[in-house]
Amino acid sequence: MKDQFKSPEQSRVMLSLLMLPSHANFSGKIHGGYVLSLIDQIAFACASKHCGNYCVTASVDVVDFLAPIEVGEMLTLRASVNYVGNSSIVVGIRVDAENIQTGVTKHCNSSFLTMVAKDENGNTVPVPGLKISSETHVRRFARAIKRKEIKQHSNSEIAAANFSDPKYREQLKKYKVEINL
Repeated sequence: MKDQFKSPEQSRVMLSLLMLPSHANFSGKIHGGYVLSLIDQIAFACASKHCGNYCVTASVDVVDFLAPIEVGEMLTLRASVNYVGNSSIVVGIRVDAENIQTGVTKHCNSSFLTMVAKDENGNTVPVPGLKISSETHVRRFARAIKRKEIKQHSNSEIAAANFSDPKYREQLKKYKVEINL
């Protein structure tokens, strides 16, 4: 029988990779799409480790690119379970890059992905609860709840808005847009 509750430490995953020229974009910085792919992979590994089932990405809730990543830097991704629902898991990911010659490390990215646990037939399955044993765990869980509430409110507000209303056309005049209807 699988554990009913697991601590974030039991599911934590870390990945370190040297950034190569093949990972760079045309400006010589590491391509954001490559970093997103790594983030998705580590979120999958962390969530799957937590629940003992394969997980799929339901949403990429937040991705903040904070600093560019250079070729030759050591990229380290750390993933941790921040929140669990019935069949969903929010994984928080921190991405740091280290200049291996100077030892200087910079925080490059913070991300939150919602993963959903699936069985071998593709049906959602319940996930273990989360053992909270520190103020950091409490803060991360509460922040995930708040992000979920804000997202639901925002989606409801957008769904209820009538964007055909002339007031929205008037608002567009403040932006860099040319309207030719």
